[in-house]
Amino acid sequence: MLAGSTLARTAHFALHAVALNADPVDLSAKPLFNVATVWLGAMVPKRWAKRAVTRNALKRQIYAVSQLYQARLPVAAYVVRLRSGFDRAQFVSASSDALKLAARTELQLLLERASGAAPGHGATVTA
Repeated sequence: MLAGSTLARTAHFALHAVALNADPVDLSAKPLFNVATVWLGAMVPKRWAKRAVTRNALKRQIYAVSQLYQARLPVAAYVVRLRSGFDRAQFVSASSDALKLAARTELQLLLERASGAAPGHGATVTA
């Protein structure tokens, strides 16, 4: 997945995508997968979110926000990756409402940016 194109980035998140219905090596070949839905995964490394409760809260935010944008994204496999940690001095609690709101706001921005640059909307997707 990470070998695919990066559609959008924010301070803490990156969105990667790979087309599912075409072989990136031989575009004239039969599709690798015949799917009619968006596949979305979340990658929250322990390196950037040490506490399990924080990792789980961030994953829940990723999946909740992505459902709002799923209809706007073309069929492809996507992964939202946490690429830097949230400041523990600012977000003292491992799963505070402030952390969830900050993550949700940033994820909305990420997916808003990506919905205009998603595969099939002018962006090229490479493996």
